[in-house]
Amino acid sequence: MTTHTDPTTTSPKAYTGWPLERVLFAMAGTMSLVSALLAAVISPWFLLLTVFVGINQWAYVTLRACPASIILNRLGVRAQCRW
Repeated sequence: MTTHTDPTTTSPKAYTGWPLERVLFAMAGTMSLVSALLAAVISPWFLLLTVFVGINQWAYVTLRACPASIILNRLGVRAQCRW
């Protein structure tokens, strides 16, 4: 017989969801798709949103932080990669 322990009871700050990198990748992909859709339907100026997403991705890669990663860290999402 195996016993199942609840991961939320072992540590008060245990986070068992997606790692930060995966959440950021999902957010960037979603915003890029929304930007492309809005640019096609409403105005090509919405492509600036895609540029903003790209700049933030490069900021995360080079500086190890971007606005979204700082906010997500404060909300308890932890990075999988420990640079």
